[in-house]
Amino acid sequence: MMAWIKRHKIALLIFWFAFIAIACNLSSSTRPPTIVPRSSPTPPPTIGFATLSPAELPSSIATPHPDSNVELLNLINQIETDRLMLHVDALASLRTRHVNSQGINQAYDYIRGEFDKITQQTGNLFVFTHEFPLEWAGTRTIQRNIAAVISGDEIGAGTILISAHYDSISQFPEDSVVDAPGANDNASGVATLIELARIMSQRPHRSTIMFVAFSAEEVGRRGSLAFMTDYISSQGIEIDAMINLDIIGSSTGPNGINNDRQMRVFSANPNESLSRQLARSMNLIAFNHAPDMELIVENAEDRQNRYSDHLSFSERGFPAVRLIEAAEEPNRTNTSNDTIDDVQASYLTRSAQTVLVTVTSLADGLRPPRNVSLRDNGGGVRQLVWEQVPGATSYVVALRRPNSLIYDQQFETTENSVTWDGFVPTRFAGVAIAARDENGLIGPLTEEILIQ
Repeated sequence: MMAWIKRHKIALLIFWFAFIAIACNLSSSTRPPTIVPRSSPTPPPTIGFATLSPAELPSSIATPHPDSNVELLNLINQIETDRLMLHVDALASLRTRHVNSQGINQAYDYIRGEFDKITQQTGNLFVFTHEFPLEWAGTRTIQRNIAAVISGDEIGAGTILISAHYDSISQFPEDSVVDAPGANDNASGVATLIELARIMSQRPHRSTIMFVAFSAEEVGRRGSLAFMTDYISSQGIEIDAMINLDIIGSSTGPNGINNDRQMRVFSANPNESLSRQLARSMNLIAFNHAPDMELIVENAEDRQNRYSDHLSFSERGFPAVRLIEAAEEPNRTNTSNDTIDDVQASYLTRSAQTVLVTVTSLADGLRPPRNVSLRDNGGGVRQLVWEQVPGATSYVVALRRPNSLIYDQQFETTENSVTWDGFVPTRFAGVAIAARDENGLIGPLTEEILIQ
């Protein structure tokens, strides 16, 4: 690993100088997130629309807020590339983490040990193990999910769950001996999960944040299904957002494709579902706050004939999404070729930073406005009204075009109402609002209001 660090030292320095230059120029523009078509078997998502001209905007809009959130920038810089790669290497070096192998037990010991270290350092992370029985390929085992929780400080701020599965599998699903290093699928997700827990446990948060490493995802997501039944449902826990990290470490794909500036977000249909609303909210937050990484909202719950642990939550009605790299290489996944050599340190770092920024916005941003309504004032003019949020310096109004997967437009206002002739179904299908605090951080959006 020291040899890897030396080989990539110059590349890492170049990346950090480039990132600082980019981050210092971030601003919350009113232009829409730009969607670039992606070379992939998955159909490309809806393309962004042109920005509204000043004459088309409501008269009460505010000057775009400069992104002066120094705290966010400092938070992003806490992601340590070396830590991420060391976690990937430790897990991939086990050769296999098949549910019937000794490797799955060694992986459990490693992940639980890392969470326990964080607890000892910060005292702000409660760690526990959830056991469940599994029978696979004629073998009965006791599998273990690992959960770590940071309790939120604000009543009613909800719970955000971040997950990654730590088991691996080969092209021979019942063989527990054949090599299945699973560096990208899914040591990359687990490494990010551990790093997020380390950073986020160092300070309090409005929302409760739960980090879960699931076992047995590769054999029918049995770990997340058991966790849902045994813990989430039995405890009556309401999940406001479930963010699943699965294959997030490589920018390379088939036929020489290299996409190191995008990640895909999968969520359950229909387009107005809570999961899809979470996906486009994350797209908007990343557009405003994330460093040089675009979240592409896909019109599917996952790739064709594929699945991951987010479905165990969306099937129960919770908002849940899967994050995955843009240029996936199917011929590497679930083979002995899924080694650390194909995990790009800079891409994994940007992926982790994007997740950290997004979760911070959802967990720490001001709560969304309440009692939102769209009133008809007659003559084609409507008034969007909501309660003021204490501490808000402005409000971001996000608009979605008909049949669009994302919020194509956004504008800001310092008032708690907007009167406009643009709230019509021929122009926009939905609208949502978020409060921005004095540091420039955008909080979670309201549930989308359909414009009819």
